[in-house]
This record gives sequence, C-alpha cells and structure tokens, in this order.
Amino acid sequence: MTVDRVEIPNKATYSPLPLADVFMLAPLASRLLFRASVPGRIVQALALGAYAGSALSDWLARKEARPIDFEEAFGQDTSNLEAMTEEERQEEVKDLVAVMNRDYQPLELSREELAKVVNEQLTTYIASITGQRVETSDQVRSVALAKILFPFALGACDILSGDVTIFRDCGIFEPHIITHEFCHRKGYYKELQAQAIAYLALSTSDDPVLVQSARAERLHRNLRVLADGDLDRYHELVDESRLREELAKDFHAIRPPPSAYEKAVWTVMKPIMEERMKMTGQNGLSDYDAGFTDFLHTQG
Repeated sequence: MTVDRVEIPNKATYSPLPLADVFMLAPLASRLLFRASVPGRIVQALALGAYAGSALSDWLARKEARPIDFEEAFGQDTSNLEAMTEEERQEEVKDLVAVMNRDYQPLELSREELAKVVNEQLTTYIASITGQRVETSDQVRSVALAKILFPFALGACDILSGDVTIFRDCGIFEPHIITHEFCHRKGYYKELQAQAIAYLALSTSDDPVLVQSARAERLHRNLRVLADGDLDRYHELVDESRLREELAKDFHAIRPPPSAYEKAVWTVMKPIMEERMKMTGQNGLSDYDAGFTDFLHTQG
C-alpha cells in the first residue's frame, strides 16, 4: 500500500497557555493586575486571532485527510452494534483479568514521552487502514479551564484548536486516555469511534504497556456496564475480580467518589451531553461503555 501524508498543524497546541483560556481570562486578569481593561482587551484580541487562525488552518488541512470508514473496515458502526449478553460480558471480564494479571507492566514513561509514543502508534495504525499518515501535534496539557466545566472528566480535546488536556494522573489508563483524545485531534469526533480506534491502535502495538492500557480500558468499561452506573457496585466488582494489587489500585482510583461540585455539575451536564451526542449521530453516553465493549466483542 502506498502511504501519503497529511499534516494538521495544530499551532494552538504549542502555545504556552490554552488560547481559549487566555481569551476568556485576559480581561479579568487585566483588571486585577493593572486596574484597567484595555491591556486585557488587547491580549484577548490577540488570543482570539491566533485561536481562529489555528482553527482555520487545521480545518483546511483536515479536509485532505481520509477518515476510516467503520462499515468498510470493521463491518459495523454506531448504528448497528450487536449487544453483548451479561454472560458474555462476565466471561470477557474473567479473560481480561487473567491476561492482565499475567502480563502486568508498570508505566514508567513521563506523560510527555508517552504522548509522543502513542501519537506515533495511532498515526501508524490509522495509516495501515487508510493508506494515509495524518500527522498531528503530540502536545498535551495538564491544566485548562475545561476542568471546571467538566470536573468529572479524565481528559478533553478542544476540537477547534486541537488542544488536549489530561486532568489528572490516570495510571495504567493514561496511554488509552491520551490516545482517545488524540483521535479527536485527528478528526474522529464520535466518542465510540475514538474509543475503538484508540483501543485497536494500542492493542496492536509491540509495546506491552500500550497493550495493557487498551485491555484496562476494555475491562474498566465492561465493569461499568455490569455495575449499571452504580459507583459502589463498580468498586465491589473490582474487588471481586481478583485483579492483582497494582492493577486494582488504578481501577479504584479511576473512579473516585465525586465531590459535591462534581455531582452538581454532572446533574446539569449529563442530559446536555446525552442530547449533544444523539444530535451528532451517536447513541448517547452509553457509547463510552456499552457501545465500545459491544463493538470490540464482535472484533474478537
């Protein structure tokens, strides 16, 4: 297969601070620091111009990218998933626990190093299907205002600027979470598609740490489905699974008890996110868990 190349610049991701955050905070910072609004407005205008320019150049470049056709490549998409039975899901959990306990590898790379590794793996995997390398930034942030709006999230991608933020240490899940957000950066906006491509890219890697992260995400999502949204039941299932101590620790940590603020924001945001996903041709929030694991079950 002849592989061509498309580069999406993602210039905004190289800015010291998220340009969207600078745009929103500049007037307030100017008033607090200088007791004047003019400097803040100037900075705000510059940030908006840089943000818009970066978004436009990314959009133009992305038009040349060939997306994966899920129906052609995998025989299914979000519209025709075959649901797993509870027995099949429980059996898959047992199989994943066994192989993860056997093949456990500690994660030793820094987030910066890891981002470079998974970006290359993701780019190579997509090219193996489409025949085209879609080159994008491997920059990852640790702080952004999005954390205030989505305190329950593990990471986020600004689809206009390409900015990716990982909000906290995610242990063995981090490679998959970064790869998921990088899928959005490359133009895969549906959550099930980002989940699936990230999993398939990592699970076909020669790096056991990346394979482990893919399996961890698959197991995690199966446990969430079996828990039927009950956080306490999820933690009980983690304990009952007999995961080795190092793994169980990360599985518990990935779903901590929510704060009062997180609960309040989730109550407001959940129906909005559900409706937004459905309006964009997705099944809703279930695509993260049931949809993702149903899709993988048919892929072997």
